[in-house]
Amino acid sequence: MPRMNARAALLHPWAKPLAFMLCLLPLAWLVYGAAADQLGANPAEALIRGLGDWALRFLCLALAVTPLRLHTRTPQLARYRRMLGLFVAFYASLHLLAYGWLDMGFDVADIGRDILKRPFILVGFTVWLLLLPLAATSTNGAVRALGGRAWQALHRLVYVIAPLALLHFFWMRSGKNDYAEVAVYAAIIGVLLLERLYRYLKPRGP
Repeated sequence: MPRMNARAALLHPWAKPLAFMLCLLPLAWLVYGAAADQLGANPAEALIRGLGDWALRFLCLALAVTPLRLHTRTPQLARYRRMLGLFVAFYASLHLLAYGWLDMGFDVADIGRDILKRPFILVGFTVWLLLLPLAATSTNGAVRALGGRAWQALHRLVYVIAPLALLHFFWMRSGKNDYAEVAVYAAIIGVLLLERLYRYLKPRGP
């Protein structure tokens, strides 16, 4: 597809609703897999981990929007960044909900003890807490109420969230000595954060 056509497609009235529906497909597939008993021998674990995996994938996509927008000179991509960021919080919330329900039976006392007892769950819970203010201030009204500078400072929490989410994923996979996916996500997040650091440190022109 020619570049101009691709840019025009990103601004099409149906483009954003279509992207929204595509972002819901992983959830639909996991729900279908659970209902059809196609999530393997331990469907509860598969559902919990699947939701967490997709939260991490959407985090990578949200972080990738600005570099892609700048390097491809496609400013139209910016209109999808907020939606992708909200889907990070959405899948992370479902991940936590599934853990609380399927693993802990919604026993709040047991959940609290488990969070304090297991570091990887504490880190994951911290990530979710940090995502909440970002999701809550994702509206244009929040930008106006906070002011652009304060809003940007708050949303720089994503640079804390990304490595903590990766640490949570690493600790979770280390129990089974499965580091292949961890290396892939570490490389992606590392490149995206280094690209932002380079742009921050790069001397500005006159």
